Amino acid sequence: MTALTRDRERSEEVDTRTIELTSAAPAVTTTRYRPARPRSLPTYRVNIMRIGYVVMAVGLALTRWPLIPDASSLPVFEGVVTALLTAMSLLAFLGLRYPIQMVPLLILESAWKLIWLGAVALPNLIAGDLDADMSRILTNVSLVVVILAVTPWDYVWQRYVRAPGEPWR
Repeated sequence: MTALTRDRERSEEVDTRTIELTSAAPAVTTTRYRPARPRSLPTYRVNIMRIGYVVMAVGLALTRWPLIPDASSLPVFEGVVTALLTAMSLLAFLGLRYPIQMVPLLILESAWKLIWLGAVALPNLIAGDLDADMSRILTNVSLVVVILAVTPWDYVWQRYVRAPGEPWR
């Protein structure tokens, strides 16, 4: 028997013993928690999201950017709203480049508009207290249907509700 043959037999012995040891171990069934991973979005859905970002970015740029030079003369809360919506328009332009990463902006846009519709517009509409300003805002806010339509809600559910959060350190 040559040294090579002995080494080969020894390695086979070790492999057999290892297999025997592992197969002799009691079968333990553990259920590992597998985080829900959002699947990637198809290209057509990403491009549809871009439509929402364009609507938001251009709409706010046309209505809010012209107010920025005179923002100091606006009433305080109107100035706050103008600054906030201008920042949202800039982020919406960023969403054209990074549509998936900017999904929280679509969620924010949907959330504040739905809250406003439910808490402000609907009670005034029911009471019949819609004036011209409220009607104008209602018309603008109702464009939320575009954002609701382009937001990938299944992805939002998987990514922000089902997936585990970042650990606290």
